[in-house]
Amino acid sequence: MNLFDPSQIVVLENEKVLLRPLEETDFEHLLEFSLNEPEIWRYSLLQAGGEENLKKYIQIALAAKKLGREFPFIVFDKQQNRYAGSTRFYDIQLSYQTLQLGYTWYGKDFQGTGLNKQCKFLLLEFAFEKLGMERVEFRADNNNARSIAAMKSIGCTVEGVLRSHMPDSFGGRRDSIVLSILKKEWENGVRDKLKSKLS
Repeated sequence: MNLFDPSQIVVLENEKVLLRPLEETDFEHLLEFSLNEPEIWRYSLLQAGGEENLKKYIQIALAAKKLGREFPFIVFDKQQNRYAGSTRFYDIQLSYQTLQLGYTWYGKDFQGTGLNKQCKFLLLEFAFEKLGMERVEFRADNNNARSIAAMKSIGCTVEGVLRSHMPDSFGGRRDSIVLSILKKEWENGVRDKLKSKLS
């Protein structure tokens, strides 16, 4: 499957969540988070707190999609019947059969509800079983304990820490933790274990 084929609309969903391609008009759906919950992006390299930052955030994501480097989604929580946040595939290396999964954030009302596991299952299933990826990588600020715990809980293996890897959003440098799931790990237990955690 060609992720960037305009004739194929990539929608991932189950009974609890729907992920569809992010569009410029989704600014309206995400603005409440940007205005009221700017702390969501505390550890993010791309800040989306505030109206102008959110516009830039969406524009940057869509520009990267046009170049075939990223594929951003908006997340809709069917349980609450509300838009919940965003996530994306990025650093997509089709020739190497690898990509990264990240830029994931949800509003406070959706954190700790199980929504993240629902999304990650659909995204990983799609990456390994439809796109034929051999490796899905995750990265985070090494100080972001909540994000690291979430990645470990879905079956990621910690590979190490890249020291002073990149600038952080506070004018300093951040250490980035690297985690991953391999296709053989997905097939040999990670998929079933994650599926068993969906409620």
